[in-house]
Amino acid sequence: MTQQIPSTEPELAGVRNFRDVGGLPTVDGRRVRYGVLFRSGHLAHATEEDAEFLSSLGLHTIFDFRNAADQKLEGPDVELPGVRNVNLPLSDPADGSGFWKMVRDGEIDQLRELLGDGKAANRMIVSYRTIIKERTAEHARVLRSLADDSVPALMHCAAGKDRAGLSIAVTLLALGVEREAIVADYLESNAKHRRYKVHRSGSSASAYSPEVMELLSPLFEARAEYLTAAFETIEETWGDVDTYLEQGLGLTPELRGLLRERLLD
Repeated sequence: MTQQIPSTEPELAGVRNFRDVGGLPTVDGRRVRYGVLFRSGHLAHATEEDAEFLSSLGLHTIFDFRNAADQKLEGPDVELPGVRNVNLPLSDPADGSGFWKMVRDGEIDQLRELLGDGKAANRMIVSYRTIIKERTAEHARVLRSLADDSVPALMHCAAGKDRAGLSIAVTLLALGVEREAIVADYLESNAKHRRYKVHRSGSSASAYSPEVMELLSPLFEARAEYLTAAFETIEETWGDVDTYLEQGLGLTPELRGLLRERLLD
């Protein structure tokens, strides 16, 4: 297949962390095709110009991995004509609604207790491991949809970093993308213009103090150790990636071949 020219990454006003996953190399020398797989934060605050750009991508399906609590907080995605929206929550509202309220409202002593001494990073690692082990049905549905007809596709959660990041990583594993390239794409979420903005309640001087930001940073950063924990969970649970894809996600060799045909040059 001919190499397509990549589109220039736009600066979207109301959608953070948007990017085309095209160009990533596979272990057998191919590359992810441009214009077929995108990732971003939520689309609830997309401007009219953002929506116009997104509509120009020819999207078939938008996968929204937010839960009901996220959608209540941020709002529904902007509607794009002719695009199918699929909501597949990868976390339960009960898992963290109280936690995130504490993050937004908590005083420094509460935050130290909740997030200090490595607790914040450990929470992220546990979350990544849990999603890999317990959300196989959702990841299986995404891969089957992509193999069937659901491209071009956009995957997003709230920040486009964790739940969407894992779903993109699982898709890239199925495509045979080099592990280092998967991690490098994941870490792109740390770029300043992509970062999810921290919203804290209250107007006290401590709301955005350096200590508060340091305590919160593990929650809002993409860290290689988080994705590595997900990869380790695959290997610990299923032995290797191929077994995870075939037995964990039900991705037959035929479906995997079709997926690669649709998404790789």
